[in-house]
Amino acid sequence: MTHFRPTIDAIEAYVPGEQPAPGTCVVKLNTNENPYPPSPLAIAALKNVNPDYLRRYPHPFAEQFRKSAAEVLDIDPAWILVGNGSDDLLTMLIRSITGTNRAVAFPVPTYVLYRTLGMIQEAPVVEIPFDDAYTLPVDALVQTNAALTLIANPNSPSGTCASTVQLADLASRLDGVLAIDEAYVAFADTDALELVQRFDRVIVLRTLSKSHSLAGLRLGFGVANPTLLAGLTKVKDSYNVDAVAAHVGAAAIRDTKHTSVNINRIRQSRTKMSERLQALGFRVWPSQANFLLVQPPGNAAQQLYKALKSRGILVRYFNVPGLTDKLRITVGTDDQNAELTRSLKTLMSSSDDNTNPTQ
Repeated sequence: MTHFRPTIDAIEAYVPGEQPAPGTCVVKLNTNENPYPPSPLAIAALKNVNPDYLRRYPHPFAEQFRKSAAEVLDIDPAWILVGNGSDDLLTMLIRSITGTNRAVAFPVPTYVLYRTLGMIQEAPVVEIPFDDAYTLPVDALVQTNAALTLIANPNSPSGTCASTVQLADLASRLDGVLAIDEAYVAFADTDALELVQRFDRVIVLRTLSKSHSLAGLRLGFGVANPTLLAGLTKVKDSYNVDAVAAHVGAAAIRDTKHTSVNINRIRQSRTKMSERLQALGFRVWPSQANFLLVQPPGNAAQQLYKALKSRGILVRYFNVPGLTDKLRITVGTDDQNAELTRSLKTLMSSSDDNTNPTQ
């Protein structure tokens, strides 16, 4: 006898990237974490947490962080809703907008959690395939007539980015809500934040996980017209962001100089890494994120994933349609990236000598 709804029994749980045990010595390039430390101001804020932050309930809207983010972005704090990571905002969107007769649509391949959340809500999930260049399928998305359209921009796992013009065209033609998931936008050339002022049914999602090296803190936020945020507020947990996260995040987001330095380092490393992988015969999609989607020669993606893991190097392999011949590789430090490319060169040379690359 099952204790769960039939829908829950039928869902395949979302599987995050592998997290090795603390202290394990690996080159971790599989979950798009920032390889550099957080802001010294954030670390100082953590060390000096007021004990009352632990004793009392936090502000229900994480006001300390919301005000800091609003100041950095030069917008009214009323246009910001803070969440326990941007995944929390995605859950609010799905819960408040979609349902059994209210579809959620998105192009694929993309962030797999979109599908999982839609299925939990028992909403129709409409997946529109990307073409080989990951061009945003605007016309097909409009034709879905979905209550909620989700666009990861830059997209994961491709790292590709739709233009603001394309996103504005999509927003102008949709009847439902458009959520633009900008988890990786700090590493891109442009962003879509201006669209929330132009369209009252557009929300832009951000996170401090990648850009601010705070994946373990779980802090994200959405920017939208307050009338749209009001609906999301009705389904959010009462105290969805803890006081420590709000306090540390406020310090981190204000340290724009530290963030900018690390982002520029990663962008430069991304270019070098792309060039090295292409020199090894990999196809590399143009990335605006802190990772690369690559296609190894000889249909060897899964074998290389396993062989790298055996050498203590973790990359991401997705055993799903459209990605079985590809790997997603996080941009690490220059030393980590060099170790990756050295190992790949060795493994591929072994393969050329008719030796199994998993050995």
